[in-house]
Amino acid sequence: MKCLVTGGAGFIGSNIALEIEKLGHSVVVIDNLLSGHEDNLKGLKGKFINEDLSGQLSIKEKFDAIFHQAAITDPRYGNDEETIRKNINGFKNMLKLAKGSNAKLIYASSASIYGNSPTPQKEDQEKDIQSAYAQSKLIMDEMATYHFDDMHIVGLRYFNVFGPNELHKGRPASMIYHLIRQIKEGKKPKLFKWGEQKRDHIYVKDVVRANLLALDSRAGIYNVGTGIATSFKELYSMIQEALGTDIEPEYIDVPYDLKTYQMHTQADTHRAEKYLGFKAVHKLADAIKEYSVMIHV
Repeated sequence: MKCLVTGGAGFIGSNIALEIEKLGHSVVVIDNLLSGHEDNLKGLKGKFINEDLSGQLSIKEKFDAIFHQAAITDPRYGNDEETIRKNINGFKNMLKLAKGSNAKLIYASSASIYGNSPTPQKEDQEKDIQSAYAQSKLIMDEMATYHFDDMHIVGLRYFNVFGPNELHKGRPASMIYHLIRQIKEGKKPKLFKWGEQKRDHIYVKDVVRANLLALDSRAGIYNVGTGIATSFKELYSMIQEALGTDIEPEYIDVPYDLKTYQMHTQADTHRAEKYLGFKAVHKLADAIKEYSVMIHV
């Protein structure tokens, strides 16, 4: 199978690309390195193309499967109009490429579209759009629904993903990454007051598996989370247990607009289990222990 991974030098994309190649498939990676980094692709034998997907594509090859992970994801990018335009144009280009290749298209949607709507969050519930990034992902989902009958297209709404290769994301990296790093650097870890915010944290290895399962599922849009919401305070206890530390955190004000900041994310996983055949298998505490060993300072 010949596969294209867009955003393949980024956090999730690189994990997908490396796993696909490990399974014996041919891989081509496209990334403009805006937030990705070539260090994430160490060991990859496939071709790497440095290109912005929102413009005219130079690639003329045909593929069996396209894993579209590329997007402007950082809400601090500063240009809402450009975020939406680039993300939508990149998706349009992938739709065109997939149709021309008769390829299966698996793309990254986002749980950010749920905002602060009631939990557990279901795929068909009312959305609460609070950012340009979330708006772009909702538009992508709406575009995808028009093609469910004429092509194999699957949207995966990622919840709060963590794991190897997120170092180069910087500030938008997971809370888990930042807390582990702060402890290992000998700093006093910072938690938002009073650690009651909840997230559905999912290990990137589970996310990669969801992408692979999507190759054989029915077309649709599915939540990719664990279905379990863990408070920041509980999360911090798991991290301390993994590192063998006992450090009192420093509680700080939430540095974001509380009107738009997601206080609670939790996936309803029924549809993903039924139609995607996906259920997260990595328990949070075990995944944190495994991941903590990989973070070096």
